[in-house]
Amino acid sequence: MKRTLFSLILVLILALTACAQAGGKPAASGGPVEIRFMAWGDPAELEVWKQIVADFEKENANVKVSVEVSDWDSYWTKLKTLLAANTPPDIFAIDAPLYKDYQARGVLLNLKPYLDANPGLLDGLYPVTLKAYETPEGYFGLPRDFQTIVVFYNKDMFDAAGVPYPQQGWTYDDLREIARKLTRDTNGDGKVDQYGFYADLWDMELIWSEGIWAYGGDVINADATRTLIGTPEARKAWKLFHDMIFVDGSWPDANTAAQYGGDPFLAGVAAMTTIGHWAIPGYAEASFKWDVAPMPAGPAGQATSVNSAGFVVAKATKYPQESFNFIKFVLSEKGQTRLAELGFACPVLKSVAESPAFLEQEVKVNHQVFLDSLAFARMKPSFKGYEEWSSVIGDGMSVVWTGEADLDATLDEVVKQADEVLAKNK
Repeated sequence: MKRTLFSLILVLILALTACAQAGGKPAASGGPVEIRFMAWGDPAELEVWKQIVADFEKENANVKVSVEVSDWDSYWTKLKTLLAANTPPDIFAIDAPLYKDYQARGVLLNLKPYLDANPGLLDGLYPVTLKAYETPEGYFGLPRDFQTIVVFYNKDMFDAAGVPYPQQGWTYDDLREIARKLTRDTNGDGKVDQYGFYADLWDMELIWSEGIWAYGGDVINADATRTLIGTPEARKAWKLFHDMIFVDGSWPDANTAAQYGGDPFLAGVAAMTTIGHWAIPGYAEASFKWDVAPMPAGPAGQATSVNSAGFVVAKATKYPQESFNFIKFVLSEKGQTRLAELGFACPVLKSVAESPAFLEQEVKVNHQVFLDSLAFARMKPSFKGYEEWSSVIGDGMSVVWTGEADLDATLDEVVKQADEVLAKNK
């Protein structure tokens, strides 16, 4: 009797454990399976994902998709917890620079067999958006959209000063000179209250990688073993940024920018900024007229950063085919058109990006600039250890942008610390 009771308890425990494993719910007898999809975003994005799911389920009656959307910080905390417990969602969003970290952990499904069974699926995608996800073994993830960095400018400030708008072919020298012209004390109290330019310098994506590339430098070598942001060419870009802040006074330092919620452009006190398409829905609420222009050129030419949000499938999923089918749908014309309606990013499917769905959005700015920028875009680096490496640089350089530390000495120390991170991730 005791042995029988023990056996029944053991069976029950095993059954409950199976139910707690990764992914969605098992199908009821003859019913649809349920897969889980997690992403970062806001309530507006959740609504669009619900529409995409509804479209997908109409064509895939045997699958139900539950969508969970969290803010950026909460998303990564939750994802790490779920992975540690071996209960990840079937599909989850990935930021391309972090992809190699997660792929190296062995928690992602290799999509090669599914792509081999769907020849031509990736043919219509912008090739540069795929580079971050390539590995010798195949793709363990795919892009869903992309971001190129461009210059946003306040047309009202330019018009009031009689300064022509930025155009293709302008340079970093032009940027500096225009920023000087647009920096003003508008109320005569002896303090600057209108700046010509602002960009956040913590992450490479918004300005400093673009500047370093334009001045002939690089941020990291090809095999991610050496940090290159301290080379002579790179230091020319850093010096430009430093001098615009502390010599010209045309770019607010970090402490001043914080007084405007970290975004002096949106606050109406900076004439220009550099950022991606994700800012457009928020900037649409601004009280001034604005538009976008391509990044300026440096001595080595023009450069911008391209990054993407992507999809991955958990290796632990019980429903790999259904999960892949959902990704395949999102990459279709119908799915990409729905994503374009969000207004946050550029579709990776070229036919949709070049269609009215993207180019003729409700916010009437020059969306074509984001697509044209791909011609001189360089992929934001993706490598094992990226998250810690980027934090070492962002945090380490922050004391320069508040005026508390010397530029060159700080760069020397930051490069040393960043290289230590690379060494321990090999």
